[in-house]
Amino acid sequence: MLKVVIAGGFGVGKTTAVGAVSEITPLSTEEYLTSASADVDSLEGLETKTTTTVAFDFGRLSLPDAPIPLELFLFGTPGQDRFVNLWHDIARGAIGAVVLVDTRRLESSFTPVSFFEDIGLPFLVAINQFDGAHRYHPDAVRAALELPDHVPVVTCDARDTDHVAGVLLTLVNHAAKNTPASPRRRSASPTPFQDAS
Repeated sequence: MLKVVIAGGFGVGKTTAVGAVSEITPLSTEEYLTSASADVDSLEGLETKTTTTVAFDFGRLSLPDAPIPLELFLFGTPGQDRFVNLWHDIARGAIGAVVLVDTRRLESSFTPVSFFEDIGLPFLVAINQFDGAHRYHPDAVRAALELPDHVPVVTCDARDTDHVAGVLLTLVNHAAKNTPASPRRRSASPTPFQDAS
């Protein structure tokens, strides 16, 4: 039994990813967005979003056909930076994390990437390929996020069960092969990236 964190910025698809693969009805702490959060949570590029995770999402996935049968406990974090203190509790005991990325709002990925680097938890970056979003090559996203070569960068559709399961298997393999990286600091703003596709 392994604990996995699914993290990322506000509205990148964490709740969707947990729901796509969970074999149980996911526990979700989605609440409706209210006017009280209007000055805190920017909906730029997310104009149709009406709910947000306020604690965490939880799901479970069994992978009996893996080389070693696995049962993954999935914990999705809230995306806003103001919940970083909660991320520490959610990440405790995890073997690794998936950082979901939306290339239309790449700047929201810097906080979760830095968080997992700082605590030394193995992670990978999964580019959620939203409908209508430009398709950037993973190497372009790696460069923009200033990721070292040992951090996997993959693409996925967070709505697709097979895609999300594949990302989770990649994370488990990555976590098994890698010791925690030493913390490093990064710039606060994204590096513009070139389309390498």
